[in-house]
Amino acid sequence: MKNKIISILTFLVCFASFAQKEVTWEDLADVTFERRFNRDFEEHFLYPTFSQAIKDLDGKKISITGYFLDMDPKGEIYVLSKGPMSSCFFCGAGGPETAMEIYFKSRPTAFKMDDIITVTGILKVNSEDVNHFNYILTECTAKITAKDMFKNSPLKKELLNMSN
Repeated sequence: MKNKIISILTFLVCFASFAQKEVTWEDLADVTFERRFNRDFEEHFLYPTFSQAIKDLDGKKISITGYFLDMDPKGEIYVLSKGPMSSCFFCGAGGPETAMEIYFKSRPTAFKMDDIITVTGILKVNSEDVNHFNYILTECTAKITAKDMFKNSPLKKELLNMSN
């Protein structure tokens, strides 16, 4: 009986350690930035200081939902963003903590710009390499959460009627 209990507890501990953690953009916003000079580029950059909660996610398997952004005509650079392309942080609508680089296990073909997807992968917290985002997700798999939120929406129909 004692061996069964130990076996069950071991299984539960192992299962919990391999389970992914659901993360939100609000979780990733717990970061401050300090302006520092970068000698390689001879410019000032904002360097992040992450909260302990974010540091604890480094190297862990997480899942997060956001907007899929295909940043490269060759289809090799992908970003997951808190907002759609028209309001991502590149356009000034958020900070660097509102987007992350994503590297898929295999090249995605089912996603289009601004699809809302849920991505699962290993999080890397980056505080020093200015050539990369502050958050990098590797070994990613993903599924579409919402293809076209306004597909059957009365609002879309109304907007289309207004443009005619």
